[in-house]
Formats: sequence, structure tokens, C-alpha cells
Amino acid sequence: MTALAATLDELAAAIRARAEAGAAAESYTAQLLGGDGERLMKKIIEEAGEVSLAAAAGKRERVAEELADLWYHCLVLMRRHDLSLDDLSRALARRRGQSGLAEKQARKMQNAQKAQQA
Repeated sequence: MTALAATLDELAAAIRARAEAGAAAESYTAQLLGGDGERLMKKIIEEAGEVSLAAAAGKRERVAEELADLWYHCLVLMRRHDLSLDDLSRALARRRGQSGLAEKQARKMQNAQKAQQA
């Protein structure tokens, strides 16, 4: 297991524990998981913007820090939707070896088919 994988596993476990404890008064994670999810969605948008700004400024260390914040919030989102790191890994594996353009076109076709069925 890589250092990143181990770190993500540890962080996912901590998020899971805080979610199960449910002490929103004491846990930022529990607060993000509570309610309708709007606060979490806004944080993800905010953090993605901060990653972009750090990258545009060419601040390598700041990019890493902002990516860490974004990934944390994405892991909280995954918990909210009962997704595991294994689920994410499978989604990434399905895309491996496939052109990004081909994958995007395939999704368009799938979405069009779903729209016709609805």
C-alpha cells in the first residue's frame, strides 16, 4: 500500500468514526454530514476554487495544502453517499486505458438513453 493509500484509509476511518459518533457540536465532520448536505457542497466548491487559485499562482505547496482540504471534503461526501475508497478505485479502474474523450462520449450516450427511457 502506498503512503497516499494508507493516509486516505486512515482519514476515511476517522470520518466514519466521527459520523457514527454523531457529535455535531464537537465534530466538524459530523456537522458537514448533517442536514441536507448544502454546507458540504459549498465547501467542496470553495476548496476546488482555492486549488485553482493556488495553481494559477504557481504555489506548489499551497496547491498540495488545498488539494488535501478538497480531498478531505470529497471523502466526507463519499461517506454521505455510503461510498468507499474501493468504490472510487473501481470507478477509476473502469476509466483506465480509455480516452477521456471516448469516456465522455460514452456517458453522453448513456445519459441520452436514460432520458429516452424516462
